[in-house]
Amino acid sequence: MIHNTTIVALATAPGAGAIAVIRISGSEAIPICTSVLQLKSKRLLPSMPSHTVHLADIYDQNRILDEVLVTLFKDTNSYTGEPTVEISCHGSVYIQQEIIQLLLRSGCTMAEPGEFTLRAFLNGKMDLSQAEAVADLIASDSQTAHQMAISQMRGGFSNQIQELRQQLLHFASMLELELDFAEEDVEFADRKEFGVLIAKIIRVLKRLLESFALGNVLKNGVPVAIVGEPNVGKSTLLNTLLNEERAIVSDIAGTTRDTIEDEVQVGGITFRFIDTAGIRQTEDTIESLGIKKTFEQIEKAQIVIYMLDASQFVQSSIGFQVDLLRAFQKEIIRLKEKYTKKPFLIVANKIDKLRDKERTYLQSSIDDLLLMSARDGQGVDELTQQLLSFVDTGALHTQDTVVSNTRHYESLRLALEEMHNVQDGFIENVSSDLLAVDLRQALYHLGMITGEVTNDELLGNIFANFCIGK
Repeated sequence: MIHNTTIVALATAPGAGAIAVIRISGSEAIPICTSVLQLKSKRLLPSMPSHTVHLADIYDQNRILDEVLVTLFKDTNSYTGEPTVEISCHGSVYIQQEIIQLLLRSGCTMAEPGEFTLRAFLNGKMDLSQAEAVADLIASDSQTAHQMAISQMRGGFSNQIQELRQQLLHFASMLELELDFAEEDVEFADRKEFGVLIAKIIRVLKRLLESFALGNVLKNGVPVAIVGEPNVGKSTLLNTLLNEERAIVSDIAGTTRDTIEDEVQVGGITFRFIDTAGIRQTEDTIESLGIKKTFEQIEKAQIVIYMLDASQFVQSSIGFQVDLLRAFQKEIIRLKEKYTKKPFLIVANKIDKLRDKERTYLQSSIDDLLLMSARDGQGVDELTQQLLSFVDTGALHTQDTVVSNTRHYESLRLALEEMHNVQDGFIENVSSDLLAVDLRQALYHLGMITGEVTNDELLGNIFANFCIGK
């Protein structure tokens, strides 16, 4: 990207609509637009105040292309930190392209993905973590993802990193000063205060790293595996949650041979429900592969819904089949012991086939059992509330920062490693020059988050993931 050019791009979504917004940014933005616009007021665009909107006609030589609204941002008072003009035209794809082509012929160049936000970063309008939050905000598809992106874009995370970095910079400079006076054997850095600061920064970095587990699932969705034997109602539950016939439902056992996945918003959180093949002994090669995938999904899932067919434990002639119920209890215990870190939600489906006393007996026989009829929606609200209780969103409702960006996580992890090295060296009373080396590395990794330390390759990778026009 060449950052001294004047760039243009469609800022609204491609395709026809009521209106479209074309954004022009750069030192020549206002002169270029002046050459193709005639304000209805008969005045010239450069004479207008910043942050004003004007009705105008846009001309290609003597041919009028459209009647438009022109928004003017002068000097550095814009999103990008450079003169910017936004043209709101009618949403015809033909009109959009005609105006963009006219602006390109008049001296603009086509913007690269994320180039407007990159210029905002380069011009000091935002730091790098805030710029990345812009992309997260555009991509947010749930209340929690939106909340995290807004918090980061407004500088909550950046301010915390900046504060840590400034405190470290102060002590690093004191240590560097000591090196200049090594022969006089003087100490400028208060060692007691330095030890307290090291411990504090390590605590903060650990908390930020721990928040990534929450931030990652809330940003990308909480994976929930729906498992159980064939024909217990797993596909019916998925269809009920989605309110559509997403999975094939059949009385024939083994219908689901592969995993079926879709997303549902529950309480502002995205859950990714995964319908899996029924678990049973089978000679069918294809079904066996599906069952293997079921256990793979259990490994990957954040939460497991284990379904059973409540009616299979009841026979009208003899009542409850106690042996079958005990076998199921043992299977649940085995799975919970195997996957100790995963919350299991045990759901008894098809309770519409049971009498009240049978429901009561079944619920008293299995701990924390949720009764449900997926076909008619009984118990589904209780299920979704249980799912929400498994996701600890407490940090989102406080001033705590939640890390959701993998690049930030890696930089924090490396910074923490260096701070542990600093702490070990401090305890062992190593020389100031060695402490200074580790401190500089910690500062480097923290600077990578906010962009104090960066390179063209890093910027290219980050902004390549933006849409054109942002």
